[in-house]
Amino acid sequence: MKITQSKTKDLMATLTVEVVEKDYRENVDKILKDYRKTAVMPGFRKGKTPMSIINKKYKTAVTVEEVNKILQDEMYKHISENKVNVLGSPMPKKNEKVIDWEKDNDFNFEFEIGLAPDFDVKITKKDKLNYYNIRADETLLNQYCNDIAKRYGKMGNIDISEEGDLVFCNIEQLDVDGEVMKNGIKNEATVSMDFIADKKIKKQFVGLKPDDILKINVNKAFTNHSDLGAMLNVKHEAIHNLNSEEFQFTIKSINRLTPAELNTELFDKVYGEGNVKTLKAFRDKIKEEAEISFVAESDRMLKNDVVTYLLEKTNFDIPDDFLKRWLVQTSEKPITLEQIESEYDRYSKSLKWQLIENKINENFDIKIEQEEILAHAKTLISGQMIQYGQPVLDDEKLNEIADNILKKEEERKKIMDQLYDQKSLTVYKDNFKLVDNDISYDDFVKLASEK
Repeated sequence: MKITQSKTKDLMATLTVEVVEKDYRENVDKILKDYRKTAVMPGFRKGKTPMSIINKKYKTAVTVEEVNKILQDEMYKHISENKVNVLGSPMPKKNEKVIDWEKDNDFNFEFEIGLAPDFDVKITKKDKLNYYNIRADETLLNQYCNDIAKRYGKMGNIDISEEGDLVFCNIEQLDVDGEVMKNGIKNEATVSMDFIADKKIKKQFVGLKPDDILKINVNKAFTNHSDLGAMLNVKHEAIHNLNSEEFQFTIKSINRLTPAELNTELFDKVYGEGNVKTLKAFRDKIKEEAEISFVAESDRMLKNDVVTYLLEKTNFDIPDDFLKRWLVQTSEKPITLEQIESEYDRYSKSLKWQLIENKINENFDIKIEQEEILAHAKTLISGQMIQYGQPVLDDEKLNEIADNILKKEEERKKIMDQLYDQKSLTVYKDNFKLVDNDISYDDFVKLASEK
């Protein structure tokens, strides 16, 4: 076995692999002898079939399989031992000479390889980015206070409906004549006016009394088909195949949520007795909690800005021509070069960022140890149990659950990605010059959507 690598040109090189008979013959002979032991052929007892017949039937296929196996093993061994930083995977070059597997004993193969560029990433205090501190303004605080007041409010039965009320109805499907359909859909459900999409239909639900009747088009009134399916007690797919969209709503009762008053009784329920005593302290507490929860969104924005900044700052080429052809060849579904071209810019940026990120991990020695993965998994499990009001388990049980979760490759990768994000974010915050910018939540959402 001999492998030679051509000189790099335009971030591409050729691997020439020479496979001679002695590289594979011993393995092929062993496999064929094993076949003979189990082969059952007409006219011969098991294990007594002549080798000439075994060779004629199996030798070519076994040779192809063994040569390809050696080829792949040795090629990747060469890449690993010589620290060849490849992009994609080796791709066979088109060869005019056709291999005759039955007659040839020695083989030559050529593979194209795409090479990663040599570059560096430097982050200093000269690299300046904005960091957005999201502040809870008065409008947002009012909204949060109202939401809490509603959460601790009381539901009461009333006589005439107003906007925002919950209307309990008997719902029946109508036929083309506007009569209740004999075998149509029937159900009893509560209609929340807040979920009625059509303004005119929503207005019809205002001023109603028990026993009043409305006839409406449900697909027009409720555009969220999951909610509509639940209200009619039918599967989501059935909403698209209704033989009639007209339904009769007979009002059974009307309920109104009266928000709790913003007083010490509510403050004690939310934060514990005596911890918050005034409306100002209550609003201050909500503001503090809201702004802490916004930090994760500010961090996500910083990460996005870092990606954009470093992609623009760090200039290097990648073997585009090779990668486009490699993507066509390795795609699970048939795809043309034209289709690759239309999406290649996005793929190229993603690959370049991956290379930049790998360089950052190397420069700043960002590593994830097994102990960190296990500890993070346990933290996530404990947090989830607290969220659902379950008692926190002892360390031995937590280890057992975490070990089972980490056996799943997808879950393990998810946890490692979270840890890498945490560590890389610390690197960005420590090494970039961050300019603090206070911003309201609404303005932040607008800025994020623009970016």
